[in-house]
Amino acid sequence: MVSAFEHRAIEEVRAYWDRRPCNLRHSPLPVGERAYFDEVERRKYLVEPHIPRFVDFPAWRGRRVLEIGCGIGTDTIQLARAGARVTAVDLSPRSLAIARRRAEVYGLASHIDFHEADAERLAETLPPAPYDLVYSFGVLHHTPRPWAALRQARAFLAPGGTLKLMMYHRRSWKVLALLLSEGRGRFWDLDRIVARSSEAQTGCPVTYTHTRRSLAGLLRDCGFEPVRMQVEHIFPWRVSDYVRYRYRKEWYFAALPEAAFAWLERRLGWHLCATARPR
Repeated sequence: MVSAFEHRAIEEVRAYWDRRPCNLRHSPLPVGERAYFDEVERRKYLVEPHIPRFVDFPAWRGRRVLEIGCGIGTDTIQLARAGARVTAVDLSPRSLAIARRRAEVYGLASHIDFHEADAERLAETLPPAPYDLVYSFGVLHHTPRPWAALRQARAFLAPGGTLKLMMYHRRSWKVLALLLSEGRGRFWDLDRIVARSSEAQTGCPVTYTHTRRSLAGLLRDCGFEPVRMQVEHIFPWRVSDYVRYRYRKEWYFAALPEAAFAWLERRLGWHLCATARPR
């Protein structure tokens, strides 16, 4: 599984995210206006409320943070607002242009150092520096050689620093749904099936998924020791309503008590969130 996409070109990944940066359509307002960015932020944390809990933005006040894969900058802005000194990198020039505009709109441009960079070759772009936190949410499962990116991340982490990482969970509700609905049970073709439909726009060239065990093994191979792993996030909304900015749950999720849904998320969530330290 680990080498399923190893030979895909990084240019394919860049082109895919340049066509439609992640979360670009979280608002129907004109891209680049403050109202647009405000709505993108509200929608992101409404749908993924576990992110602020996982990152704990205020904990990084006055600390050096490297964000690998900042996208259009939603979490980047939260870190900077909290008082972190942020270096943010992304492979997609279009995503970076929006993130830079966002930092300007909120008066935080001086708090964030943006770089266009390939996560697998960070040292070719960033000067050596120890970071207290290396953070990457939903990014490194989209690079052809995530082990190379994690070894680069390890080189930038200060002694005693923290890695916070989200990778997609293989034993999740979403993977099961894709296997049954789109794959028609073709489990031997699971990697391709999941990659094709892992994101809002179809055809993602690279999407790895991990079990807790496989991610822990990958982290150890790359010089980290996992401290905590948690599974989060089942998307409960009816897609036909969600794309029209309406929030109506699928009937089977709406019928579940909140406690039961939370129990299900902790076991079959799509987001496998790991906190690790350097070994």
